Amino acid sequence: MPTRTLLSGLLGAALLIPVPTAAGGGAGANGGRTVDYHGLHLTVPDHWRVIDLDRDPHACVRLDLPTLYLGHAGTQARCAGRAVRTRADTVHLEPLEGAPSRADVPTFPFDGPGGIPELRSDSHEVRYVLRRSGVLATVSYGTVPDFVRDLLARARTVGGAAPAAHGGAVDPASAVVEPKPVTAQEPFTGVGFDACTAPTQEVMDSWRAESPYGAVGIYIGGPARACAQPQLTASWIRRQAEAGWHLMPLWVGPQPWHSSSTGLSTDPSEANEQGSAAADGAAAAARALGLGEGTVLYNDLENYTDRTTWDPPVVAYLTAWTVRLHALGFRAAAYVSASSGAKALSAHHDQAPETMPDVLWVAAWNGSASVSDADMGLPAGTHQWAGRRRAHQYRGDHDDTYGGVTINIDRNWIDLDPAAFGGPARGEPHSR
Repeated sequence: MPTRTLLSGLLGAALLIPVPTAAGGGAGANGGRTVDYHGLHLTVPDHWRVIDLDRDPHACVRLDLPTLYLGHAGTQARCAGRAVRTRADTVHLEPLEGAPSRADVPTFPFDGPGGIPELRSDSHEVRYVLRRSGVLATVSYGTVPDFVRDLLARARTVGGAAPAAHGGAVDPASAVVEPKPVTAQEPFTGVGFDACTAPTQEVMDSWRAESPYGAVGIYIGGPARACAQPQLTASWIRRQAEAGWHLMPLWVGPQPWHSSSTGLSTDPSEANEQGSAAADGAAAAARALGLGEGTVLYNDLENYTDRTTWDPPVVAYLTAWTVRLHALGFRAAAYVSASSGAKALSAHHDQAPETMPDVLWVAAWNGSASVSDADMGLPAGTHQWAGRRRAHQYRGDHDDTYGGVTINIDRNWIDLDPAAFGGPARGEPHSR
């Protein structure tokens, strides 16, 4: 089974630039290299990449390599991969004017002077509005945010410059409001796609008109998420729902590999706690994006080969995910490999069927656009996940073009009717 882990060798279209230096030399007071950006004087370690997104708007804002990104993110249409084994420390600086009001990442104002607030998030990403410089700083981190937070705290306004003019820009820290919940999962049978980052509205409109796709997978958060999501706002969600897209929101939580930043515990009891925590994070992200209760939320759990080690914690993790999401008023789903996660869940299904994910989305890149038992990696003639509760990712990591627009995608055959299976429906009482 091919893995969808982002490979460190796939640099995409990133344009590496020489690091501009501040007056007096290119080394910071504590070593490293210095960058002046919109009046902000910042020192980054020597080994960091520096990528100018204004010069290369197609560059991928990746979260697995230590990088300073400068400028607004572009389309990221050619970004490959969905989950990363190791999350890195990164900083993305962009002007406040034109910055998106993302709902998937918490955003906080910072006027200074004083230290940057010590904040964390379920997706290991935090945004700071640096009002004195007119700059928005998005930071990502592996295990703890201390290094990138301190890096920002040491930044200085060059020459004591006055606060930058915002040109009437809306402060992203105050622009995020509680969205009205939408329904974006009408019954659907057909072909869908998922991409590392949510496409621009122009692309979504073009593909809606020209492509065969009617469903789209979107990565709403998680500590192993590979790509930044500059397009992912509550208004983006609403517009896709209004256009008739069937949305499949994915949470990229702990994975069945050994990693301090993105790894699942091999202890089933600890994996159980991780599953509940993942459900809390996914539910919060879904609500912030305007996805109403009753929405099916998918847990992206990648392939593994050592089933003896990983089957028990994987089952504990995904059943805890399901139980907690039901308690929070959402339906639960799992994206797993046909050769590993699907077999583990199937083997335990009948022991406690009420704890099993409501939907099974299986990866088996065999080119077969179907959700048959064989294609799903399930026993022949099984009752498991029968009745329009299946999706099959049958082709991965390839470029597809419609309306003159190319995106790197995975392709899926989907047969879902959220009203036809268990789990809490919209409006049912639930505990919080």
